[in-house]
Amino acid sequence: MTQTPDALSQTFAALADPTRRAILAQLSQGPATVNELAAPFDISLPAISRHLKVLEGAGLIARGREAQWRPCELKAEPLKQVDGWLSRYRGFWEGSFDRMDAYLAQIAKGEHRGRKKQ
Repeated sequence: MTQTPDALSQTFAALADPTRRAILAQLSQGPATVNELAAPFDISLPAISRHLKVLEGAGLIARGREAQWRPCELKAEPLKQVDGWLSRYRGFWEGSFDRMDAYLAQIAKGEHRGRKKQ
């Protein structure tokens, strides 16, 4: 029995590859053709196309059609969903950092007192 992955899982799977993250970074600057997206990489156009299919399947990009060109553009909605998921944990991280700051301040005070006694 195969299970269809949810949108968040597809987004994380697409973001797991550094080449795909680099492609998204390029597209954050604006739409680009497949050849423009492939230029910085030392991989074949079919390999770039496979990466684009994964990104498109996750809803992270859309491909248009202008004459013979198929420009790609970034779609932000899946990234907003990732941010929403991560925001549930942001309070935990910030609280952990606040506790660490307080602990480090306490240690620093103790070291400062120790120096005065010498």
